[in-house]
Amino acid sequence: MELKIEHLSKQFKDKKAVDDACITLTPGVWGLLGANGAGKTTLMRMIADIMMPTSGAIYYDGADIRKMGESYRNIFGFLPQDFGYSRDFSVKDYLEYVAALKDVPARETTKKINYLLDILTLSDVKRKKIAKLSGGMKRRVGIAQAMLNDPKILVMDEPTAGLDPGERVRFRNFISEFSHDRIVLISTHIVSDIEYIATRNAIMKAGKIVDIGTTDELVKEIEGKVWTCSVPDGDLSSYEMRLRVINQRGEDNGQVSIRYLSETPEISGAVAVSPRLEDLYLWYFPQENLEGEGK
Repeated sequence: MELKIEHLSKQFKDKKAVDDACITLTPGVWGLLGANGAGKTTLMRMIADIMMPTSGAIYYDGADIRKMGESYRNIFGFLPQDFGYSRDFSVKDYLEYVAALKDVPARETTKKINYLLDILTLSDVKRKKIAKLSGGMKRRVGIAQAMLNDPKILVMDEPTAGLDPGERVRFRNFISEFSHDRIVLISTHIVSDIEYIATRNAIMKAGKIVDIGTTDELVKEIEGKVWTCSVPDGDLSSYEMRLRVINQRGEDNGQVSIRYLSETPEISGAVAVSPRLEDLYLWYFPQENLEGEGK
């Protein structure tokens, strides 16, 4: 099974949101990383077949998805950043409605809904109106609707936004198990959510896919460029002005431990450390704030 994206582009009036994207997705979890405006959401919407590309095509096992029609939608699950729902819907009513739209057999609907409600810890609120739920609970309802038809291809845009750390761990474990014979594509700013479960990652920048590889393959690109050392607390601001400091931790002796990105040590006594996917992300996108990482 594969989803092949060939020379895909999307031109809006004054911007090329996706520029000649080429990638072949195979079963497993794929991370899609990029700054705001990189083209991730536009690419996902074209993969979901709800936005027509300006040029290029997407093939599922050799068949053009735009010609597959309903047969493609039957194997596809999608969680956009904002999913629509009626304010009058309870969680259970909404999932039953989505199940009907996706042609989930009636005899399977209740079983699938109860399973997802349990896995996503929503059973206690299944009769509550979605509009009255917290942001994290609404996100979990969105994840549930995307998975109702047991999709072979699952695409999720910022699925863990609003989830607390425990919920994110459960989500990661669930998706890792779910992806064994399915294609899962996740776009997120919370890099740790895909660092350990992604089979491979793709990095988008200015509409282009600029790098593809496993986490280990990608982070090797910045080996010898991630450093740590302790500096006096009073000198921290001067170091922040001339270095790309990505993490800092106060110490008891008036010192601050900093982690920074640089081609060379820059500071006497600095030690090179093993890079992480978060470091690579910030190497590509130095202005980004990794929301939710607590760094």
